[in-house]
Amino acid sequence: MAVSFDEFKFNRQILNAIADAGYTEATPIQQKAIPPILNGQDVMGIAQTGTGKTAAYVLPILMKLKYAQGDHARALIISPTRELAMQIEENIKTFAANTDLRVVVLYGGLGPKTQIEQINKGVDIIVATPGRFMDIYLAGHIVTKTLQVLVLDEADKMMDMGFMPQVNRILEVVPVKRQNLLFSATMSDKIHELSNNFLEFPTVIEVTPQATPAQTVNQHLYYVPNVKTKINLLKKLLDKEDDIKKLMIFCKTRVAAEDVYKFLLRKFGDKEVKVLHANKGQNTRINAINAFKNDEVKILVATDVASRGIDVSDVSHVINFDVPVVIEDYVHRIGRTGRAYQSGEAITFCSPSEEYYVRKIEKLIRQQVPVMEIPADVFIEATPYEEKQDQAKEIDMQKRRDDPDFKGAFHEKKTLNQRKKFDAAKAKTNHDPKQGRRGRSGSNRKKR
Repeated sequence: MAVSFDEFKFNRQILNAIADAGYTEATPIQQKAIPPILNGQDVMGIAQTGTGKTAAYVLPILMKLKYAQGDHARALIISPTRELAMQIEENIKTFAANTDLRVVVLYGGLGPKTQIEQINKGVDIIVATPGRFMDIYLAGHIVTKTLQVLVLDEADKMMDMGFMPQVNRILEVVPVKRQNLLFSATMSDKIHELSNNFLEFPTVIEVTPQATPAQTVNQHLYYVPNVKTKINLLKKLLDKEDDIKKLMIFCKTRVAAEDVYKFLLRKFGDKEVKVLHANKGQNTRINAINAFKNDEVKILVATDVASRGIDVSDVSHVINFDVPVVIEDYVHRIGRTGRAYQSGEAITFCSPSEEYYVRKIEKLIRQQVPVMEIPADVFIEATPYEEKQDQAKEIDMQKRRDDPDFKGAFHEKKTLNQRKKFDAAKAKTNHDPKQGRRGRSGSNRKKR
């Protein structure tokens, strides 16, 4: 049932900003999360990206704070990536447009000087990545005693990225008496443990079953033998580009992302495509995201650093050039399309060594991804020897992971090589004249 934002206890400034941003109806997560947050309860929200969860906590926080007050922050929002931190800041600025509330975003990759200057001017809301927040706090520039609300957004990603030590340190330096909000796309045992330490009798909100892809996304799977054939298939799909308004292509590694980007650069030129991965400088990454958002480029090639925190409502297609190894990232990747009730297409290319992860993804999302035939006019390349070997090693490793007693072809070969090396070393020792001299001198010493 459609719920208007007018039904919440928001003041006129916030309601006008919501209307100006073009929103009329609250999404399911907003309907369920806003009332308990406004009431001051701790909330744990399980919601995938693209469900409107940022507004679900930003709007009630703005309503609670109302106007600028004092010099020190009253709300702290912790995000795993700079991209998501910047996106949250943008949301706050949109919805706080008719207020004088001050927001500062803190993230690494840039010198802290400008960020410290902004904090010193006075701040109501800080949005930060864990490491940069602790750096500036320990340097003495952040006062935490005034904090009333603490939000951990994308808590599962924070754990994947190894940020829990910093998060635990943040929990030690913020006031004990505060409202806590935790949002995560998945509900793992670790998240459960964190929620027990972090939340006081929380209201648990789960808008869709855990890790379910958005219903508006059509998923397709192609079994592709090797990387060169993946490129040929990508070329074929892009030849029908009339259907594609905006496309994100996800790769497993920076090297793969660069290779795909270079291929697309030759096909489209830099006016149509940008690349986003951790090796790129901060300004380059910001420029790439903004160019994609503002329709200056049509295609963004990215690693999983960008699978969260990019809120672009009109992405029509997502292509997984590689299957993600962290299977939860599949949900986040395809969540880039089909946002805000629009439909989208998510296409995955799967090589033989990636089938293992596809099976795990299907178990996670509790559905099978429909398999498509590679079009007849796509040239299927022969798999080069080295790539074939890499795939066989990866498959061996997967089988060993599931069955510790499994001894694959590579295991036997390795054992044989080790035996040969051992025999050769033994033979060398037996015939080494130095070894013999040492033996004789030892016996001579004994005689003396």
